Amino acid sequence: MENKYALITGASSGIGLQIAHQLAQKGFGIILTARREERLRNLSEELQQKYNIKTDFISSDLSDIDAPKHIYNFCKEKNYDVEVLVNNAGYGIESQFHKTSMEEEEKFIRVLSTSVIALSKAFIPDMLEKKSGKIMIISSVASFTPPSSIQVLYGPIKTFMNRFSDALNVNYKHKGVSCTAVCPGYVVTEFHSASGVQDHMDKVPAFMKLNAEDVAAEAVEATLNAKSYCIPSKRYKFLVFLIKYAPALIKLLSNTLSGGRYTKR
Repeated sequence: MENKYALITGASSGIGLQIAHQLAQKGFGIILTARREERLRNLSEELQQKYNIKTDFISSDLSDIDAPKHIYNFCKEKNYDVEVLVNNAGYGIESQFHKTSMEEEEKFIRVLSTSVIALSKAFIPDMLEKKSGKIMIISSVASFTPPSSIQVLYGPIKTFMNRFSDALNVNYKHKGVSCTAVCPGYVVTEFHSASGVQDHMDKVPAFMKLNAEDVAAEAVEATLNAKSYCIPSKRYKFLVFLIKYAPALIKLLSNTLSGGRYTKR
């Protein structure tokens, strides 16, 4: 993939980092973005040496409304041809909904949704011009489940992201630009401890927990093959089937099936 790059948000750990490894193995140049600059620098060097590819990074906080514009300008100034845009950044809010400030909720919405829209809007014109591009949105199985007693906004935002992904495909897939909504279940990352819901995660049966590397591998394969949805693992594919066709059963398990997957970066 000479001169083709993948831009990955929330790339400093967890699913984002594993996606970076998967795409690097396939020869893409890698552009990492997250908040931890020193961590990004080290990872960039590691990927470059391990896979003999071009890498770069930009430290950015997507809760800042101007962050997507800065990321896009960074890529344009360096003439990086972004073939794959991976919208992975996310985190959870520990406090109950009625205890959080509106400012905190707005930052949460910006990271999980508004920044995804802004980055997609920025890069799609370039993709349309060359009639080629892939967008990945890390959504969640929580987008299909009943409302949860924790992470009140998380599931609704992910449902919105699924619909946004669908809309991008309706408008642009026939023009060579596709979007894949990746909907994993519970993935073992730093998310739950960082978000204050580790006790909840500890109660989840071991067979329901996924490995970040496996999730990343399925996500990348689905995205490169222009699949509209990717639900990693057979167990979660079956679960989503039950959600659609046996909702009463799923409602009894909703608190176990909801929640987040991300590391706060």
